[in-house]
Amino acid sequence: MNELRRPVVVIAMSREAFAQQFDGTHLDRVRRCADLSQPELVEDLHNPVHHERLAKAELLLTSWGTPSLTDDILDRMPRLKAVFHCAGTVKHLVGDSFWARGIQLTNAAEANAIPVAEFTFASIVLAGKKAQFYSREAVASRPPLGVNHPRHPFGTVSNYQQSIGIIGFSRIGRRVVEQVSRLHRSTCWVADPYASREAVELAGGQLCSLQEMLPKVSILSIHAPALEETRHMIGAKELAMLPDHATLINTARGSLVDTAALEAECASGRLNAVLDVTDPEPLPSSSVLWGLQNVSITPHIAGSLGTETFRMTDQALQEMERFVSGLALASPITVSDLEYQA
Repeated sequence: MNELRRPVVVIAMSREAFAQQFDGTHLDRVRRCADLSQPELVEDLHNPVHHERLAKAELLLTSWGTPSLTDDILDRMPRLKAVFHCAGTVKHLVGDSFWARGIQLTNAAEANAIPVAEFTFASIVLAGKKAQFYSREAVASRPPLGVNHPRHPFGTVSNYQQSIGIIGFSRIGRRVVEQVSRLHRSTCWVADPYASREAVELAGGQLCSLQEMLPKVSILSIHAPALEETRHMIGAKELAMLPDHATLINTARGSLVDTAALEAECASGRLNAVLDVTDPEPLPSSSVLWGLQNVSITPHIAGSLGTETFRMTDQALQEMERFVSGLALASPITVSDLEYQA
């Protein structure tokens, strides 16, 4: 690391994101490898008061609340060499003109995958016991029905010898497969046209097509990116292929599932659902899903929240330290990567 001249860095994000992701320790870490002026945060990249500062910027730390890096903004930073995004997706952040300038880019999607995978695995285990649904039924019955209640309106209650399907062998999907493979004698099926059989098997899963998977899984968890071609990839046809009392878990994007088709299947009692994301988000109050005991809805909480966001800051700063030291980025993002990423 060059101790004589440190590159100029600008932190540009919302005040809320900055307060959540940068404490004194993280700011000290930034200053050790880069020149960070006061005030540390630049909220508005269009504000003329920051013109001189942006003109010197070589590095940019971004997160939630950072505007799209349009030509107008990039023209204000002619010396910009790299952007380190302290959050997940960067699709909203960069466009064609960004890539034309040869600026390097990385994000903290790997760090954000950890809490999503943890949340998903916990949801799978609870769904095996139908805990989310019995909890709602217990509240509705007042007093609870008791552990020896003989009815099983939501299907088999077990986490042993289950067949679990994972759609998308992404960063998150891979972690979920690794955790699911630890469930006793359970089989983890993976559907992803871009995944290699060897990688899936190494993680503990078995690769198959979506059409092969759907009829034989008791729990289906979705981890595909939200692209034009994946919109409503789980529609009425696919839901109909699932066995009775199967549980659909979605911690990815609501648009991957046809909400109307899911409403029909869950309202009939044939399928259960655990939804951390919906389409639209939030669901309208008129949606039947709100009142169904076999449906659990949470407000998009699987991703990094609270102190979990520090993990994303750490990943971004690790990349910045590598860059300043003259090393290649560990997780660079290219324009072709965005074609298949959320």
